[in-house]
Amino acid sequence: MTDPTRTGAELFIEALADYGVEHVFGNPGTTELPVVHAIADSDIEYILGLHEDIAVGMAGGYAQTRRYHAHHDDSVTPLGVANLHLAPGLAHGLGNLYAAKVAGAPLLVTTGNHSTDFRHEEPILSGDLLRMTRQFCKSSHEVLDVAALPTMVRRAVRTALTPPTGPVFLGLPLDTMLAETDAHPERLGPIPTAGSGDSAELDHAADRLVAAEDPVLVVGDHVARAGGIEAAVRFAEAAGTRVHSEILASETDFPGDHDQWVSPIPPNEDLAATLLSADTVVFAGCSTNTTLTRHERELVDDDTTCIHLTDAPHELGKNQPADAAVLGDPGAVLDELADRVRDRLDEGTRTERLDAVAATKEMVAGQIAGIGTGDEESPHASKAELVDALYEAAPDAFVVDEGITAKYAMLARWPLQPEQYISNKGGGLGYGLPASVGAALAESLRDEPRDVMGFVGDGSYLYYPHSLYTAARYDLDLTVVIPDNRNYRILKDNTLDLLGGDETDYDWTDMEFAPPVDIPTNAESHGARGELIESPEDIASAVTSALGRDGPDVLDVLVHD
Repeated sequence: MTDPTRTGAELFIEALADYGVEHVFGNPGTTELPVVHAIADSDIEYILGLHEDIAVGMAGGYAQTRRYHAHHDDSVTPLGVANLHLAPGLAHGLGNLYAAKVAGAPLLVTTGNHSTDFRHEEPILSGDLLRMTRQFCKSSHEVLDVAALPTMVRRAVRTALTPPTGPVFLGLPLDTMLAETDAHPERLGPIPTAGSGDSAELDHAADRLVAAEDPVLVVGDHVARAGGIEAAVRFAEAAGTRVHSEILASETDFPGDHDQWVSPIPPNEDLAATLLSADTVVFAGCSTNTTLTRHERELVDDDTTCIHLTDAPHELGKNQPADAAVLGDPGAVLDELADRVRDRLDEGTRTERLDAVAATKEMVAGQIAGIGTGDEESPHASKAELVDALYEAAPDAFVVDEGITAKYAMLARWPLQPEQYISNKGGGLGYGLPASVGAALAESLRDEPRDVMGFVGDGSYLYYPHSLYTAARYDLDLTVVIPDNRNYRILKDNTLDLLGGDETDYDWTDMEFAPPVDIPTNAESHGARGELIESPEDIASAVTSALGRDGPDVLDVLVHD
């Protein structure tokens, strides 16, 4: 008995289902119709976004959140899948494809394409899909023969999920998707970790740490992605280090209430260099530890001993020389190092180091206490007051952050816990709101979903407010809080950093929203509930009420700078 024939599109969707994919995010066009109809006949659910970049952003937030779920449930496949439309649709999605790359979100992005025997006529919507995606993807290929489809889909999914995780791209021509075949999906097989590192190099790193006078641990997002935070705690306690997160960390890489946690490293060269001033620095799973624009002074002194631990070969010794370099799963490597250092470091030295950590932590706490406090004479909330109210109302919420200038008030005041927080690591606006929708969908799949809170600045919100349509369409439980200062504050701050002077020296007309956008009405137009909050005293109760309701809510909170 022979296998029944199926189209390439049906085989593609059958393979995704076999690999545990439950949702495909997209905004379809004609060349995607075979895939869309194959989804309709499967157990996979198509999630409609009103713009291709929204679809990619939702897939990214979904994948980042499902990755945390997969740390506790082997049956979860933490893969986001987005299906876009030809070259212009793919171009629309490149912003959040970039964001997914920097965030290491495991994505499979697909695009329909013209039939291979028709492209010489240069039909509209044509473009070089592989050239467009290669800079943002771990791999980019096009399936030109239906017989190759099973292998290419399996390979793409494995590539996306294998550490260091990230996006991959597959072009799906119309003729390949319509062709019939008796092929079937190939087995995916287990996804490997990066291992526990080279034993000799681990010993070398441990010896360097024992000999250190003032060791510092800088944790990066690859630690959280690997589920390695408990290992990072074990290592920090064994080595007696103070702990910071890398510049532009976008996940909780160390418990915010741990005694040895000091602070994130801000993208300010003087502050960063001060916090990184030590005789030995361990960079564990870091990828973005540098400033936004060129820095005049070195962030790490030339004579500092640098120990690099990562699952990403490119990051070893990237911006500073690596005096010890261990390639492996960050959690497994930190576990191995914790054991070695604990056995070799005497208790008296460890105690002295911890006393120094406490003193540094007290000093830094005084310096960061004022972050987000702003103009005390304003009737509106400061960013610090907003964060305090959010923490009061929802301390355990899963936070998706694109607050931009409000971000560091949150990081300074909210003792975030592992698997509680993701942020826009790439820096391009327009990821946070779609990612919040994707995270809300991911949480809805759990037996006990967490409250999902999007923390999205007004400038960021205005990129893709129609993301809320998807949240309303699929009745997702999501609360979006807008720290609304009605201007592009980040550009004002960067103007002063780059060009000098003070605010009175500049005309800010092009950086302010005057007249302001009516965000609550805008949210309601997409099916969400909207509310304007002008008084600091009303924030916590409004958040509590929104979290208690089903469906999407948008709270537009006026804040001052």
